[in-house]
Amino acid sequence: MPGGYVGKILRVDLSSGKTSSEDLNLKWARLFIGGKGLGAKYLYEEAKPRADPLSPDNVLILMTGPLTGTTAPCAPKYAIYTKSPLTGTFLDSYMGGYLGAELKFAGFDGVIIKGKAEKPVYLWISDGKAEIRDAKDLWGLDIHETDKRIREKLGDKEVKVAAIGPAGENLVKIACITVDLYRQAGRGGGGAVMGSKNLKAIAVRGHQGVSVPNIEEFIELCKDITKNDVVTETNLWAKTDGTPGFLQMNQEGGVLPTKNFQMGVFEHANEIDGDAVKKILVRKRACYGCPLGCGNITQVKGGPFAGTVIEGPDYETLALGGSNCYISDLEAIAKYNLLCDKLGLDTISTGDAIAFAMECYEKGLITKEDTNGLELTFGNVEAYVKMPNLIAYRKAIGDVLAEGVRRAAEKIGKGSDRFAVHVKGLEYPGYEPRGAIGMALAYATSDRGACHMRAWPVDSEVFGDMDPFTTEGKAQLVIEGGIGQNLYCAKWSLVICDFYAIGYENIARLASAATGWKLSEDDMKIIGERISNLVRMFNVREGFTRKDDTLPYRIANDPLKGGKADGHVVKPEDFNKMLDEYYKLRGWDKEGRPTKEKLKELNLI
Repeated sequence: MPGGYVGKILRVDLSSGKTSSEDLNLKWARLFIGGKGLGAKYLYEEAKPRADPLSPDNVLILMTGPLTGTTAPCAPKYAIYTKSPLTGTFLDSYMGGYLGAELKFAGFDGVIIKGKAEKPVYLWISDGKAEIRDAKDLWGLDIHETDKRIREKLGDKEVKVAAIGPAGENLVKIACITVDLYRQAGRGGGGAVMGSKNLKAIAVRGHQGVSVPNIEEFIELCKDITKNDVVTETNLWAKTDGTPGFLQMNQEGGVLPTKNFQMGVFEHANEIDGDAVKKILVRKRACYGCPLGCGNITQVKGGPFAGTVIEGPDYETLALGGSNCYISDLEAIAKYNLLCDKLGLDTISTGDAIAFAMECYEKGLITKEDTNGLELTFGNVEAYVKMPNLIAYRKAIGDVLAEGVRRAAEKIGKGSDRFAVHVKGLEYPGYEPRGAIGMALAYATSDRGACHMRAWPVDSEVFGDMDPFTTEGKAQLVIEGGIGQNLYCAKWSLVICDFYAIGYENIARLASAATGWKLSEDDMKIIGERISNLVRMFNVREGFTRKDDTLPYRIANDPLKGGKADGHVVKPEDFNKMLDEYYKLRGWDKEGRPTKEKLKELNLI
């Protein structure tokens, strides 16, 4: 057995109520390493093609990497892999915290869950064993109460719990899975997949270890990388500010989503930015084995939202739940964040859904009869903080928004699709592409729909010196830039945190030291490209083509208002030029399908 792995995969059949374990497929591990690659390979092989994501035929997979549970810096994460009920695409969504390491300590590299339980259950994993237990008394509870009850049931405060809230139970397609109270697998509706399987939670406790070939050399390598590549001036902003520091940077760059992506700047940005968050900061929090500790534990001490305690709000919540809804009250955003955390809602998609509904309301497309009497105008705090409950419990307009903005626009009609901002059904995150057109290509070609965690060209276009409005070089930047798709895939095969801007050299050094395999930078580049093509194969199999790699109407037709990108759109001809180049560089055909030659080159067929 190579180092870094514990060598076992847990299988759970909720329909039959049986669990079993099997050996990790080492051939696949060598080709895909772990994390995203291994999770994608198991999903591709296990999932029934064209299955309804909310049916028993869908598969839910948890997967770690060979660094998980070791002393490697910034590598505490694990991810869920499934077919998204929101988009119908491949879905991977990553969580920090401690459960990933705990799963390895419990004796498993990953978990494959199939079927549907007859009644609510939770999965208990401990030291090489697993049990499916009754969760009737947990169904209906919020995530925080569920976490507390499970620890009490098991009599161990060190148990790590991943759970869904009422949103997941009610099959809300923007529902998330939460671990350690405040860490989410947020995007794409993974919480609804758990809900569809009557799976309330997964609880894990382990006492084993993770072996590497040479522990002394591995520890020294981790110390060297931590000192010289992690805890540096470049990365220390994560320790001092965390993601809220991005808000003013995006404001200055004119790419801060505001008023449902009508504007690129927010006149009240200084009231909800990183400096404002510091005023309610209580302490910092780190995930397992992390030397940075980017988490902000904040507390609202007065006013109508007094007593609100959260880890956050992070940048995406401040942007999509703040400026995009035209909310300038930081304490209200903190309350919104807490409600989403407890109910099990993705704060990005929920913020976008609320902003979309606000624009519908102001345009007269929906009325108070639809909103349960709420005056759902931009900036109305009273209405804003009531919306998460309406969505999670599918009440009034919340029942429509629970399906995501694409389906909500189809339901509401009346031209509302022109300002439903999404790709493949996944709502846009917090970087306005009319001020950085490479981001438009990154969103369009992301495997799970509009996502900033697949490629981040805004780093070069807005924060660097690359022209944000030219098409030149953008396809290459998205695929293989300093923060490009292939690099992300290689990085997430080890499940390394996004806050560590690691390059191929150190990815290869860590992977080699953990597993004992001799992996070069070029090897990791090929692995990153192999994973990128594998997830594209999954989406092609599910029916996705070039027509789905697209722009929202608003981004292509409505000039952005305010800031450096004032008056700009992403012209369809410019977008299609980038997309053609992207497909050519990928070795895909004009419909975006990987060619047989490319798949053979990457050992995928």
